[in-house]
Amino acid sequence: MPGNKKLTGAIPGPDVWSAPCTYEAENRAAAPGGRIEEAMRGIRPRTGAHVLDTGCGTGFHLPRFAVEARWVTGVEPQRLAEAARARVRTLPDATVHTGVAQRLPAADASVDVTHARWASFFGPGCEPGLVEADRVMRRGGAAFVIDNGAARSAFGGWFRRSLPSHGPSAVERFRSGRGFTRRSVDTGRWFESRADFEAVARIEFPPGPARGIVDGHRGPEVDHAVNLWWRGY
Repeated sequence: MPGNKKLTGAIPGPDVWSAPCTYEAENRAAAPGGRIEEAMRGIRPRTGAHVLDTGCGTGFHLPRFAVEARWVTGVEPQRLAEAARARVRTLPDATVHTGVAQRLPAADASVDVTHARWASFFGPGCEPGLVEADRVMRRGGAAFVIDNGAARSAFGGWFRRSLPSHGPSAVERFRSGRGFTRRSVDTGRWFESRADFEAVARIEFPPGPARGIVDGHRGPEVDHAVNLWWRGY
């Protein structure tokens, strides 16, 4: 959307931006059993916290955060922010802003937990967003970045082969060099139907690899490894 200053610095996501309904199915399938949530709570509980979800998309995680948090803020750079606002409309302690990671709508030292899930895959290039996270984080807080464990699992292998420019080792060096610690969470994606699995494959991967994945994988479930990156303040 040229000319929209609020989108400056945002890189379009090929999945949620183009097919939000399918992305909802993907979110429902991801991390069965709440393993990612459990791992985050073990590092920094959300009880009584101000949680800021950067790249919140349609707001899938916001109501879940609001169960424990004192206040929840979602940030999304494009029209999906409207869907996120609708999702939290009845929640008195949640709000959604149209914005980008480089200019977060929060005061200095006002956030206890920042969360970016599937919204920050790459290392170099993310520096402005990390600097901004440093500004808003309160002492005793934690920043979480959740991405694919591209060096592990069937899904990670698909991701790595379809995007050869993505180097897991380079991302690891980048995040580790900025004070983040990686926790591996081996989980899965359990889709409600085979149709959901195929639809997600087609939005996550280029057409050629997607056809190979759909033809070569049986059933609606796939093993998936997650990197939970976190940094304490």
